[in-house]
Amino acid sequence: MKLLNILFFCGLGLVCSAQTIQNETRPVDLQDGIKTTNPASVGINIAVLAELTGKLKSDYYTNIHSVLIYKNGYLIYETYLPGKDENWGTSTGFTQHSIGDLHDMRSITKSIVSACVGIAVSRHEIKSVDQKVFDYFKEYAALDTGLKKDITIRQVLSMTTGFKWNEDVPYDNPENSEIQMTKAADPVQYILSQPLITKPGTKWNYNGGAVQLLAYIIEKATGKPLDEYANEHLFTPLGIKSFFWHKLPNAKEPEAASGLRLRSRDALKFAILYQQNGNWQGKQLLPEIWIQQSFFKSAAISPDLGYGFLFWKLYPPAAYNVPDLTVAVGNGDERLFFDNKNKLIVLVTAGNYNLPSKFFGDKNSTAILRDFVYPSFVN
Repeated sequence: MKLLNILFFCGLGLVCSAQTIQNETRPVDLQDGIKTTNPASVGINIAVLAELTGKLKSDYYTNIHSVLIYKNGYLIYETYLPGKDENWGTSTGFTQHSIGDLHDMRSITKSIVSACVGIAVSRHEIKSVDQKVFDYFKEYAALDTGLKKDITIRQVLSMTTGFKWNEDVPYDNPENSEIQMTKAADPVQYILSQPLITKPGTKWNYNGGAVQLLAYIIEKATGKPLDEYANEHLFTPLGIKSFFWHKLPNAKEPEAASGLRLRSRDALKFAILYQQNGNWQGKQLLPEIWIQQSFFKSAAISPDLGYGFLFWKLYPPAAYNVPDLTVAVGNGDERLFFDNKNKLIVLVTAGNYNLPSKFFGDKNSTAILRDFVYPSFVN
């Protein structure tokens, strides 16, 4: 009766069915490199997904803007929902969202940057992830002192640089280190001048500014700014034609930590590339070893969390009945969930920027997996 109560009585005397709602969320084949199919054909219970649709439409999960489910090589579920939104901190008000709209990726941007570093390494433009960061910043030699000399690209990718950096406060708080870096006249100087509080490589500390260093390293190594490099070597090969990358207001460089806007389908293409070990339509865009390194837990954060190369490792509580996941995470509840064992990718975009976790309670994007995605698997 639960599904009947939630979905079958839609008001105004109209009776809906699970099949009707499933048809609303069945993806259209756009010939864009993403194959689509009926959920039942990959062992998914459409009635459970229909119930998910009802919950999303009722705003049971707060301010979700899109949910895409990719299973066994096919996009099987795609829905877009209206809600309050922002464009990199500027309110867009109550916004309609659709398949063609760009959406803030926020810190999922970091995972895109990681891919660009991997491409540059594979093209021998960057020698190695064990190269010293200061090799690329000779003009800041005065800051290359003490243990800072030992900071490597690998430690930037795993957020174990040792820099003092505070992103624990909200991003609308002027004390936030990323906000200070963003507004700095010289972002590189600001980042590299931060004191070390731990030995590089020994302790994880979230640091969007260090990711900004990667943007400069890519430009210095390749002669192209991050957005141009990504467009040439990642977006264009994936068929991504529409994107926007915000720039630092003073330096006019792409904001590497959080500035990218993509369509949901194009973010999914990026995820599929990783699920396919760097291969897209027969072309190897990233080495398989890079994917493995990116998803490997390089740093431990807590019993529930780890970190790879700008990807999170999530170990949900046993009560969730959700397996261990690799996740690209963005402020606002943007999520790309990877479950390679079950050949599953789930993309969620949302507009819950700068809100504390207690605001979501138990109704965040991860709960969608627990409540509906995994229960939809037909045993």
